[in-house]
Amino acid sequence: MLFNSYFFIFVFLPVTLLGFYLIGRLGEERGAVSWLVFASLFFYAWWNPAYLLLLISSILLNYIIGLLLASKPNKSVLIIGICINLSVIAYYKYANFLVDNINPLFSGNIVLEKIVLPLAISFFTFQQIAYLVDSYQGKVQEHGFLHYCLFVTFFPQLIAGPIVHHKDMLPQFMQNMIGGLNSRDVAIGLTIFFMGLFKKVVFADGIAVYATPVFDVAEQGVALTFFEAWGGAMAYSLQLYFDFSAYSDMAIGLARMFGIILPVNFFSPYKAHNIIEFWRRWHITLSQFLRDYLYISLGGNRKGSVRRYLNLMITMLLGGLWHGAGWTFVIWGGLHGVYLMINHGWHVIKKNLFHWQSESSSMASVILGRIITFIAIVVAWVLFRADSLDGALVMYKAMFGINGISLPVSFQPYLVFLGDSIIESLNISYRGMFYHNVFGEVYSGCLSILCLLLIAWFAPNTLEWMKKENPALGLERMLVKGDVKLQWNASPAFAVLTAMIAVYSLMGISGESEFLYFRF
Repeated sequence: MLFNSYFFIFVFLPVTLLGFYLIGRLGEERGAVSWLVFASLFFYAWWNPAYLLLLISSILLNYIIGLLLASKPNKSVLIIGICINLSVIAYYKYANFLVDNINPLFSGNIVLEKIVLPLAISFFTFQQIAYLVDSYQGKVQEHGFLHYCLFVTFFPQLIAGPIVHHKDMLPQFMQNMIGGLNSRDVAIGLTIFFMGLFKKVVFADGIAVYATPVFDVAEQGVALTFFEAWGGAMAYSLQLYFDFSAYSDMAIGLARMFGIILPVNFFSPYKAHNIIEFWRRWHITLSQFLRDYLYISLGGNRKGSVRRYLNLMITMLLGGLWHGAGWTFVIWGGLHGVYLMINHGWHVIKKNLFHWQSESSSMASVILGRIITFIAIVVAWVLFRADSLDGALVMYKAMFGINGISLPVSFQPYLVFLGDSIIESLNISYRGMFYHNVFGEVYSGCLSILCLLLIAWFAPNTLEWMKKENPALGLERMLVKGDVKLQWNASPAFAVLTAMIAVYSLMGISGESEFLYFRF
């Protein structure tokens, strides 16, 4: 079931809210929790009822192991629990990938039917691994089974995060289920939800039409032009950005309707002026999970520079593999590992060689850093989007000018002064910038990319706009100095604005447009 479907918006959500409201009026906290657990299981089963058993089994197993660890911490029990969780992910997510690589390497003939990846398995498994580790470390205080079920299955964040911690959610589930709906929470939640829906329907799905054809043609081996490849790569970068931003907003908005505040998971990452900052803004809860439970466990930066960079690379390679079972994802993670190593190394050089103690705050340096960071991210996203390494290589050949630069015929008279030999050495031709006609309407596509990039770079995000209402946990550490002048408030004017956004977004829903992070 998709957040951006008419069934979810007009049937599932109203029924779930109504049931929660009626039970809440009776003051039945356990009843309210049970209702949300039932609704969340129904929400998950809508995709494939057969995999509901997998989710329930995972909950039961991890709850029992968590109880054992909380009552008597035992490292062996913890390791067994983690291994069971990882083995489930390994089977469903990586078994086909391993077989496809082992067979040609060892001339094997292992036959394994295509395994369907269960929805959200990476998210609910990682969430429960964190729960087991925290139970072992004595950080878990509440062990009620119903609350644990809701902690794992709560439908606003079940499919694509954020990855939440028990210490953030269980106290809220225990306290905020009494009394039912709060009108202000519903108003705040609806506003954030429809802001996200608008981003999904208008921005993400709108720019996707300029990205998909380019990558599809690249998979066929067509030698794209420089501008076609960069146009498709930038269009996809913005599609993914607004798609994930939309989902993050909608998840926060849905949870808020029930009085639950989720952690911030996405905070204008394209405003980052270096890769380190990018990963502090993009998929924040996953970055924190990898830092706390992998990077630090490997030794972090406590064992010297060489070990620090090695730990960074291992963390990013595994982070890439987490996103998908394919070499494109592994190399994507490795590329970001290289980016981070360069970024950390530059900080060391600045401090030790140039004695710069802090980042320059000049507007010029911030903009330059933002541009360089964005270009590096776009280059990496090609691997993230490509269906194969061959398709990614086709894109890179065009983006790096190996296929030459094709310009409009009208440019030819202005470049005559270069001479034929220089033009030939630069591999310049005059067949047009987009002569394969795979980019769609060129002018509208370029204008869309420019407008969305300006929004991503300079416009306040939803959480900044709503910050007075405490929309997300951990928001205060993300905010920078300088208030956003236009702040949401519960007034008729903002109600009308939200209604207009909602109507326009609802009218724009067409077909089943899945969120990109659902595949992970």
